[in-house]
Amino acid sequence: MSATDVVITGMGATTPLGGDVPTLWQNMLDGRSGVRRIDERLETYPHWEQLPTLIGAPMAIEPDSVLPRVQARRLDRCEQAALVAAKEAWADAGTPQVEGERLAAVIGSGVGGISTILNQDDLIEEKGPQKVSPLVVPMMMPNGPAGWVSIEFGAKAGAYATVSACASGAEALALGARLIRSGEVDVVIAGGAEACIAPLTIAGFAQARTLSRRNDAPERASRPFDTDRDGFVLGEGAGVVILERADFATARGARVLGRLAGFGVTSDAHHITGPDPNGDGQIRAIRTALRVAGLGPDDVDHVNCHATSTVVGDIGEAAAIQAALGDEVVLTAPKSAFGHLVGAAGVVEGIITLLSVREGVIPATLNLENKTPEVRLDVVAGKPRHQRVRAAICNSFGFGGQNVSLLFTPA
Repeated sequence: MSATDVVITGMGATTPLGGDVPTLWQNMLDGRSGVRRIDERLETYPHWEQLPTLIGAPMAIEPDSVLPRVQARRLDRCEQAALVAAKEAWADAGTPQVEGERLAAVIGSGVGGISTILNQDDLIEEKGPQKVSPLVVPMMMPNGPAGWVSIEFGAKAGAYATVSACASGAEALALGARLIRSGEVDVVIAGGAEACIAPLTIAGFAQARTLSRRNDAPERASRPFDTDRDGFVLGEGAGVVILERADFATARGARVLGRLAGFGVTSDAHHITGPDPNGDGQIRAIRTALRVAGLGPDDVDHVNCHATSTVVGDIGEAAAIQAALGDEVVLTAPKSAFGHLVGAAGVVEGIITLLSVREGVIPATLNLENKTPEVRLDVVAGKPRHQRVRAAICNSFGFGGQNVSLLFTPA
């Protein structure tokens, strides 16, 4: 491991499967689901029963129950989630002693403070502009999570907000790694946060025919690679990791969890919501991550797939993986367990990928009963698979043609 390598020293998450990383990981291995009916989140909307989708994957632990009450009241739900995950990651890293000018925060969000926007818009219509909160702008802005995390930990080398739809969190890790490799910083608090379960977003995704409508069987709704998949399940949460320059981590005696050895960021320049049908951007993202890591396709044993459970997307990603890595790589799709966390997805799934590398176990894809015949690669299903993972890739793809592949290796 060279001095300029980017290592991971801390992890934090709040998700539909638990309010911290150990609980998330154990529930993943146990095959639990965080998807359920969410009537109580929707029923204040006058026409909520007309929504075709009434399921989702809310955070298992309310973030405002973890934060100090005064602080929580000043934050949008996605900002709350970001701080909860960041605090866990920082503590897990041993609270690094680093100069503020050498510490950056990079927190992505695909949507930002939509709960604040919707609630405050209702308020201004019902009671007038004088009732709008003076904190509405910092609560709704997409860079709010990054700003609050930078304030909490004194990160003065930049508070960056990557906004690339469902690839936002993964791109935050890629940007964090670039900042370290360029020599600008020693430590980066990198992650993603999202809390956009609301009638408007559900209606929008449903109109685009991307959401599952299995309201009578929520836990079985998200089924990547299965022939009966009918769309994704909207989730919420946050994931944060502490990235460090390898020699800085060594000098302070940090416990190194693994390496973010490579990353690839590409764009399709094709369609605002649909991927390039040839998978060109996804293939280039994977190959770029390999090149940055100095590895070949045969070095990668496992891919943690973006696989949202949409009819077209899952097949396209499997084909791109096969084109970039060959036939022997083993896949899994964690969105089957906790839905699609949008801007937080890439980081939470990156944490799961890193744990697979560290512990030599790949969680199973839930609800995979009949694999679609177009997917020829090996997808772990039924129960976790214990195997050596020398290197693993985590994919995240988003509206706008955004593609990010992260490559993790052991410490």
